[in-house]
Amino acid sequence: MQEKVLNKRANGLIAAVIFGALWIAAIVMMVVIGSMMEDGRSGIALRVGMIVAVAYACIGWIFFMGLKILKPKEALVLTLFGKYYGTLRGEGFYFINPFCQSVNPAAKTKLGQSGDVSTEQAPKNSAQQAAGNKISLKVMTLSNAKQKINDCLGNPVEIGIAVTWRVVDTAKAVFNVDNFKEFLSLQCDTALRDIVRIYPYDVAPNVDTTGDGLADDGSLRGSSDIVAGRIRDKIQSNVEQAGLEILEARITYLAYAPEIAAAMLQRQQASAIIDARKMIVEGAVGMVEMALERLNEKKTVELDEERKAAMVSNLLVVLCGNKDAQPVVNSGSLY
Repeated sequence: MQEKVLNKRANGLIAAVIFGALWIAAIVMMVVIGSMMEDGRSGIALRVGMIVAVAYACIGWIFFMGLKILKPKEALVLTLFGKYYGTLRGEGFYFINPFCQSVNPAAKTKLGQSGDVSTEQAPKNSAQQAAGNKISLKVMTLSNAKQKINDCLGNPVEIGIAVTWRVVDTAKAVFNVDNFKEFLSLQCDTALRDIVRIYPYDVAPNVDTTGDGLADDGSLRGSSDIVAGRIRDKIQSNVEQAGLEILEARITYLAYAPEIAAAMLQRQQASAIIDARKMIVEGAVGMVEMALERLNEKKTVELDEERKAAMVSNLLVVLCGNKDAQPVVNSGSLY
């Protein structure tokens, strides 16, 4: 179903003045004709006038039901006797067919920033009901609750996203799905699971995240912009039928699940220690090589292979040790 915008709509202010004047005229006519009948006057014209005045005074309020007020970025989806009549867009005061009814199944659904879909009690009066049936065309944000999902390596991770969206086709949003807000929330959950399962948390070997058959360095932590873009595209394809447009999706929270967080922290610490040790060893070897070269160039000390080996061992112990070395004075000889 495609949206049909109502371009032919009467000015609500003029219509309100006309109907109000007619209602006041009907009441005045009733009073005048009643006083004339009390004075003994009678006739068909007076009786017909009295019937018309009483009838309009009783049913004239129906025309006021056709008065609608819209604020900026609001719309009303209208039905007439069960059929789609059209969508009223644009801020202003309008008069439409008073028998049209506004429809919005998601009027009582609130998507809070906590991510939970909650329903409030229905409005009690007609004015609140009419206001609640308006569809907002503003850009809105859905922040779904954190989910626990297994990445491509089977490690459970917790992830949350924030999605900015808006309604672009009110007819699809109202008639193609039961509740477009709940539909969007569920599609965000499913799209997030589908995309997260493709990536590892950190860069891992022999993992293909692009689908081209070649291993790459994609990861949830290192490729957050690419992952967010794929999540946005996935959600957009899922909610196209509901007349919604997904403007952006961003990862707001990403961490290992609590049950493996401690083990993964130890793994990261071990990896960091290994990298640090590699750097220390490389630096120490370079310093030893430089020391031997300088001693050899200046002929400061003549060292045989055994003394060189002892010197290299002592320097590596001093440079690679975790604690400060304790000096030992050797007054003897190696032999």
